[in-house]
Amino acid sequence: MNISGAMAISVQGITAQSVRLSTSANNMANIDTPGYRRSTASSSALMPGGVATKVSTASATAADPATSNVDPLQEAVTEVESRAAFQLNADAFETGADMWQALASMKRD
Repeated sequence: MNISGAMAISVQGITAQSVRLSTSANNMANIDTPGYRRSTASSSALMPGGVATKVSTASATAADPATSNVDPLQEAVTEVESRAAFQLNADAFETGADMWQALASMKRD
């Protein structure tokens, strides 16, 4: 894999975490909405590299279909995990940019 490919995968990872965080924020915003069903963002690896993300919504339960199934603690954990994963992908992208800069300076010398 080349530097550009690694940077592109980092961008896909950043995008995936943005979708995950947005989905969790939407769940929190609708926590008191009667009948609201929690949505989740799931990512899967692509070959030869990268990630795909899809959002799915839980189905209503027979026990109480009018009650929201959003757990604020679970959403808080999701948001912390998303932030950490976003930062790791941003760091990987920055490392790729630093490598490009180092290669460019070697070429000039």
